Amino acid sequence: MKILLLGKNGQVGWELQRSLAPLGTLIALDARSQNYCGDLSDLDGLAATVTRISPDVIVNAAAYTAVDQAEREPEIAQLINAHAVSVLAQETRKLGSLLVHYSTDYVFGGLGNTPWKETDATAPINRYGATKLEGEQVIQATGCRHLIFRTSWVYSSRGENFAKTIIRLARERESLSIISDQCGSPTGAELLADVTAHAICSTLQHPESDGLYHLAADGETTWFEYAHFVLEQAQTLGLPLKVSCAELASTLTKDYPTPAQRPQNSRLNTQKLKEAFAVQLPDWRIGVTRMLKETIENAL
Repeated sequence: MKILLLGKNGQVGWELQRSLAPLGTLIALDARSQNYCGDLSDLDGLAATVTRISPDVIVNAAAYTAVDQAEREPEIAQLINAHAVSVLAQETRKLGSLLVHYSTDYVFGGLGNTPWKETDATAPINRYGATKLEGEQVIQATGCRHLIFRTSWVYSSRGENFAKTIIRLARERESLSIISDQCGSPTGAELLADVTAHAICSTLQHPESDGLYHLAADGETTWFEYAHFVLEQAQTLGLPLKVSCAELASTLTKDYPTPAQRPQNSRLNTQKLKEAFAVQLPDWRIGVTRMLKETIENAL
């Protein structure tokens, strides 16, 4: 089996290099790759790359993810998140291959207290969410074989993430306040990569399994509760902080305006995925704890 991975150096792409390698011949690209075009802003180059490689599976882990910046440059966000995805979908259909693509809870309206199901009505509240929804729609419109995974609050031990930022700020500042009325599930890139590899194998054997799925760690939390957990773990592991978990303050979304509106409800119902692929999704604390131990041990 030949697999083409796009976005190899992103949070999810980095972990996918590990999880996909045992499945077959893996060709992993990013925007700076030399022998093939991995730049999603180059539509002709992207199409030519897929034709040359002729993969059995295309995994698109590349995306325009600068949520606030998308408000200022919607055309670029649409180019990468929708137009490039359309090219990949069309080429996938020509080859009879399988396209794997990642989307987001931002396609929904962001209100309520119930986890979103795949069948719930979409209503993006910012340009990033709108371009990601368009990407989903162009894949479905081509009729190509596909797996679309909507996820939320993605983090990785590689690079920056919310937990690392909280630890850094708690070591630098005398006070710290975090939003308490946005709810979701922190989801590790490692978990996304492992489930993706499993789902690819299952779908190639059972083509009826393709489609749209929600994929996130189990359980839910707020950004405030998440930050409290992070600082609590940091204290337990002996990391000196200026702001303890007990001193952490909360704030509301309305008191922290951003160029792009953020959803207050990022919960995702993952029952469809669990049943289709017979997987158990771990509680979000498990992955975060593992990541924190690695991060904090390196900081001590």
